[in-house]
Amino acid sequence: MTMNFEELELSVNNLNTVFEENTAKAINRNITARNWLIGYYIVNYEQNGEDRAKYGDKTLLKLAENLNKKSLSYRNLKLYRQFYIEFKVLGKPIFDYILNEFRTDENWLPNIRQTLIEDKKTLKDLAIADCQIGQTVSAQFEDDELQIPPEKLFSHLSFSHFTLIMGVDNHLAKIFYELETIRGVWSFRELKRQIHTNYFERSAISRNPQKMSEYIQSGSEKMDLTELVKTPFVYEFLGLKDSEIVEEKDLEQALINHLEEFILELGNGFCFETRQKRILVDDDYFFCDLVFYHRILKCHVLIDLKAAKIKYNDIAQMNLYLAYYRHNIMQPDDNPPVGILMCTEAGKELVQYTTEGIDANLFIQKYKLNLPSEEKLTAWLKEEIKREQGVKNGNI
Repeated sequence: MTMNFEELELSVNNLNTVFEENTAKAINRNITARNWLIGYYIVNYEQNGEDRAKYGDKTLLKLAENLNKKSLSYRNLKLYRQFYIEFKVLGKPIFDYILNEFRTDENWLPNIRQTLIEDKKTLKDLAIADCQIGQTVSAQFEDDELQIPPEKLFSHLSFSHFTLIMGVDNHLAKIFYELETIRGVWSFRELKRQIHTNYFERSAISRNPQKMSEYIQSGSEKMDLTELVKTPFVYEFLGLKDSEIVEEKDLEQALINHLEEFILELGNGFCFETRQKRILVDDDYFFCDLVFYHRILKCHVLIDLKAAKIKYNDIAQMNLYLAYYRHNIMQPDDNPPVGILMCTEAGKELVQYTTEGIDANLFIQKYKLNLPSEEKLTAWLKEEIKREQGVKNGNI
């Protein structure tokens, strides 16, 4: 076979794209299948376990403690159990997928086929084969029992999509969002945005739901399969570190790298704890750049650095971090946490202490005396920016 250079480049690029997409699909299907099966095992144990009375309501707490894995935390185990209960219909495609992909006998798997046979409603859902993606939403909602074929759900939705849909109370709304996500190849963020803006309710009262759907779909964010693997669920599944989840701009990341060293060199009681501290509030993840514990002040010091001018939402986010630490991390003998927001933008430097929740003025002054001064941090920022610009321009 002969080819010119352009054909070689096109062939390699196409081959790489196909395998990247297939890898992303495989990872997400594996996560969905694993989480569904974990949920199955938990529910089966709770109903039929020989020693279930021994653990009772603390089963998941004990299981999470013994497994000691981030992806198998108490919160996640509860989520997997809920996932299985709400999406039992996925049993058949998951079972078929595992047998096909892993080429192994089914003895190590729970008896999913028997479960499906015993669940008549599930069989009824599986038997519905006329639910075509091309139909209008209203046409598909004529029958309350109508379900999207489970094979389509399993092949088109990631586990992150399923977690959002589980938070929808209305049965028809769940089907609606499943259908629209598949039809529009929605990203996780797009599905979340449409749910939060009540797309289902707006469609229900619209004079022309079909036209509205076409309008929504035309401007929606599509799912990029290579982006799917960057979700926290995937990082937990692969055992990657929290710091690898967040993509930082080059300047910001470089500043954070040196800021950690700078703070520790100052001494004054700083004890480093972690970088990119992941904070989960409801179903949203936030990341605080640096977390220290100050042994003299007996409090946590949270630092966020922005490679831009500080905005109101940055301050609100820091206050969220502080509230989270007060309610979830702070010990009875700790003092309230303090936050430091730092930013830089083309010669404009700002250092701001966030002391929301600290009541005593004297105590604030105690913080100020033991923490780096604003002048010192500002001077450090200026020097670091010059150094990074020099590195970028090849002068250093």
